[in-house]
Amino acid sequence: MENSVIFPLFYLPPIEFYKQLIDNKDINIILEKHEHFPKQTYRNRASIYGPNGKLNLIVPVVKGAKVHTPVKDVKISYDEDWQRLHWLSMQTSYRSSAYFEFYEDDYAPFYEKKYTFLYDYNLELFEMLKKQLKLKVDYTFSELYEKVYGLDFRENIHPKKESTYLPVQYYQVFEDKYNFMPNLSIVDLLFNQGPQALKYI
Repeated sequence: MENSVIFPLFYLPPIEFYKQLIDNKDINIILEKHEHFPKQTYRNRASIYGPNGKLNLIVPVVKGAKVHTPVKDVKISYDEDWQRLHWLSMQTSYRSSAYFEFYEDDYAPFYEKKYTFLYDYNLELFEMLKKQLKLKVDYTFSELYEKVYGLDFRENIHPKKESTYLPVQYYQVFEDKYNFMPNLSIVDLLFNQGPQALKYI
């Protein structure tokens, strides 16, 4: 589809995702709903800056969410208490950051309520993050799977691919130990810079 841009829905997306969203906000933004669920992507993982360096938080999905499951139908697994682990990791990583307490009450419910579908979980997080960033972005959902779009970010922003995105550096809690880490989850930027976050994207 020409004059449109398609994005996947990520779990606490990397900063680059928001850079592309902002750069393309004046064209038709579509959120992909019908692609087959790809493994080892940001759709169910996020990277934060922990006391020991980069830490990947992974939302486990129900076995059988193989290659041929549409992303909207992928169910979250609760065999392990990943919500408690993710929330503890966030607290350990960002408790001493400038804005963690400012946002804490917004995030806590996402680690208490049990969502059935990963897509619904990511969408509610996406809406909350939009508010926190004061981002005015309209979007629609894909109605079926299409291979070709004008602009396609379904595979471009990927943990296994080297990113060419160079963010503006900002203060990070543990940077004196491991230096600045670029393109982590948007929560790293929000917890460290708060309402100023948009300036650093």
